Amino acid sequence: MRMMVFFDLPVTTKAERRAYTLFRRFLLTDGYDMIQFSVYGRILNGGDAEEKHMKRLLTNLPAQGSVRVLTVTEKQFASMKILVGLPQFQEKKVNAAQIALF
Repeated sequence: MRMMVFFDLPVTTKAERRAYTLFRRFLLTDGYDMIQFSVYGRILNGGDAEEKHMKRLLTNLPAQGSVRVLTVTEKQFASMKILVGLPQFQEKKVNAAQIALF
């Protein structure tokens, strides 16, 4: 499974920029990869991991802005089409058999 986080945060004041930076850093340290600007995703190992990471997201939410979460299967994620641009390094095709589960 993949958990996708979409966010749109205000960055007009210094406090808002700090909240944006802290949230983005949290996502990166929690294992999320940037798919495109304000869209981050991570691989999950089942429903328990989804619940765990949802709780972690809820405790690290910024005070303002819009944050959304979508969980999809690997098959659904793999069927995503890139219409413009090239895949990033993190998006190179890796089939589910190559993912190491711990």
